[in-house]
Amino acid sequence: MKPIYNSAREAVEGIQDGATLMVGGFGLVGIPEQLILALVEKGVKDLTVISNNCGVDEWGLGLLLQKKQIKKMIGSYVGENKEFERQVLSGELEVELTPQGTLAEKMRAGGAGIPAFFTPAGVGTPIAEGKEIRKFDGKEYVLEESLRADFALVRAAKADKMGNLVYNKTAQNFNPLAAAAARVTIAEAEEIVETGELDPNHIHTPGIYVQGLIQAEQEKRIERLTTSGS
Repeated sequence: MKPIYNSAREAVEGIQDGATLMVGGFGLVGIPEQLILALVEKGVKDLTVISNNCGVDEWGLGLLLQKKQIKKMIGSYVGENKEFERQVLSGELEVELTPQGTLAEKMRAGGAGIPAFFTPAGVGTPIAEGKEIRKFDGKEYVLEESLRADFALVRAAKADKMGNLVYNKTAQNFNPLAAAAARVTIAEAEEIVETGELDPNHIHTPGIYVQGLIQAEQEKRIERLTTSGS
């Protein structure tokens, strides 16, 4: 049985200044928003955050940016966030941009215990500068090192008390990768059920990767509202 915390603040109590975090989500879809809010309230700082993107100005990881709690961001997409742009241009935030597929594989490899791999993505661009380049079948590939983290924060639709997780459709995104690649994984779930209630064939993240749970409703904000003309 995994610990089920009474609050998001209790769940993140072990996260201290200078920690490296992996955070699930794509845009605002599948983000562990209550755990992020708890980190904002806790005031932890000098964080290195590994995530596809950094939320928006008023929600998700964007809230940590506003409070200057992130020291370094490793991700693949920086749009939709003016504060992110401002901090990068002013030199307040260190950024390591990675092609999205490469970021996913760096996380997956970290969870699988693979220290590095070769990929053609980024060859001939600034991304490859200072990295080993090798040819396979006449094509150049760049060596990329895998990623690991102290903590992973993920969001699931359902969890059971053993920590097995099920994600909702595209909200799965980077969550399973993050959950497997951290020393400690904390999952917030919309619903926590008794052990045995989840179909084993439908479990996305086995409970062996999860060290703690919290049940939390999700606000499910819309990142960009588009409507058709009349």
